[in-house]
Amino acid sequence: MPPTLSSFIPALVLFAPALLWVVGLTPAGLANSRPRLMARMNIGAAWLAFASALAAALAQLFDTAHSWTLFSLPLPGDIGAFSIGTYVNSVTVIMLLLVSFVGAIVSRYARNYLDGDPNQGRFHKWLTLTLASILTLIVSGNLLMFSLAWIATSLCLHQLLMFYRERPTAVLSAHKKFIASRIGDASLLSAIFLIGSTLHTLEFDEIFARMAALEGTLPAGLQAASLLIVVSAALKSAQFPLHGWLIQVMEAPTPVSALLHAGIVNAGAFLVIRMSPIMSHSGTAMALLAIIGLVTLTLASLVMLTQTSIKVSLAWSTTAQMGFMLLECGLGLYSLAMLHLVAHSLYKAHSFLASGSGVDAFRAPVIRYESKGFQFGQLTLALSIAGAMTLGVGAAFGVTWQQQPALIAAGTIVAIAVSQLMLQAATLLGNAAALLRALGLSAVVSIAYFILHALFDHALHGSVLPLRDAASSFQSVLVPLTIAAFVGLLLMQQFIKAARSDLRDRLYLHLYNGLYIDVYITRLLQRVWPAPLQSAQSQGA
Repeated sequence: MPPTLSSFIPALVLFAPALLWVVGLTPAGLANSRPRLMARMNIGAAWLAFASALAAALAQLFDTAHSWTLFSLPLPGDIGAFSIGTYVNSVTVIMLLLVSFVGAIVSRYARNYLDGDPNQGRFHKWLTLTLASILTLIVSGNLLMFSLAWIATSLCLHQLLMFYRERPTAVLSAHKKFIASRIGDASLLSAIFLIGSTLHTLEFDEIFARMAALEGTLPAGLQAASLLIVVSAALKSAQFPLHGWLIQVMEAPTPVSALLHAGIVNAGAFLVIRMSPIMSHSGTAMALLAIIGLVTLTLASLVMLTQTSIKVSLAWSTTAQMGFMLLECGLGLYSLAMLHLVAHSLYKAHSFLASGSGVDAFRAPVIRYESKGFQFGQLTLALSIAGAMTLGVGAAFGVTWQQQPALIAAGTIVAIAVSQLMLQAATLLGNAAALLRALGLSAVVSIAYFILHALFDHALHGSVLPLRDAASSFQSVLVPLTIAAFVGLLLMQQFIKAARSDLRDRLYLHLYNGLYIDVYITRLLQRVWPAPLQSAQSQGA
């Protein structure tokens, strides 16, 4: 790549958050006095950030990584230096494009949504600062700069979650998020200190080069750092058992929910993918990450089926998808996790912004049919076809169980879901032609799944470090466990949808309440930080 273009890319990626920082630093009083101007400035800066990200992606074209440092300050203790700069690789440009695009759409939607609100200008100010923080996080070339952007994202988001301070539930959920985030921040900063103490650098490019050349076992400091990264990622992505805050922040304005679920909550998976050169060496950390993700997605997928509020159901869906994403990371499927991240962000942003239309669609007349109860034969057929189809399609792409069992397992999960849905549709139509069409569509989805994975795997080549042999031994246990968990989840879902029984009704009630896990967390929080509900009650009195 020509030297001029190499220096042009860092300037482009740094321009995206820099412009948003300039707009977001507008004083709150001035923003509220000129709300329409503040909204236009927010939207304009967001679209310019997306244009900058698009230009950087075209210039990068998934080429080699580029790092650029604007300012550097050595730190004591030989742990490296704090620097302001960028690190650009395929992961950077994909995330930059995704978040800047979602941010621009949400900003445009928020202009109409908040129109007439007395604090509209303040909302756009904090929305701009939140976008600036997450984009800074993405382009950071230094671990300490990364951590500061990580903390700033949480603090700016907190102002958006507290937008309606008169609502007790909004305050309580924001405080839950605040505490979980501070624990995650402490874990990340501790991990950064351990990494700097061991490798004597905080620059991403130098860390990745040294980890790629590492032979033998992982040093104890980096082993502990990888476990702390798992804790930080799990808390950021609302994983079990501290997942309740994500469900309750629905009191915030809808644009906040869209940005949170489509962008910020994905930061946990982004952290793991970004730190893959260290994570891939630690079998213990990867196993812990996979187990946390598997437990979370199992719980959230079942609870989601019982919810009656569209936004709450979407929130449980996000928790489940984040669990699935971290499970993919834990199994070493970084390319698949990145594909999942992009698809989920676009889908969830649309789902939240269109949630009002979803209510109208739910009220519309639909064709009703009576459930035929638990259909074990249909389920067995779906599982058999899905397994055979995935193995066949995977073999055509050169993927075998011996070489990539985790990828085969992920493909089987997708095929099971699609086959089951298609077979249900075919059963309703009740003819062989519909069944063949359903199976054909399932095959198309399976093929597309492996094609997209191959494309993302090619795009991320050199930007992530695959699992090393020392970290792959746990897959012989986790992969079958993952498949068994999804089969069990499918059986439970069928049981919940089947004809009523006392056992089913009791299970439905407990799942509707999230198995009361968040109730105990809330009680504990009220002992530690009881102010929100007390202040709300006094205001009501």
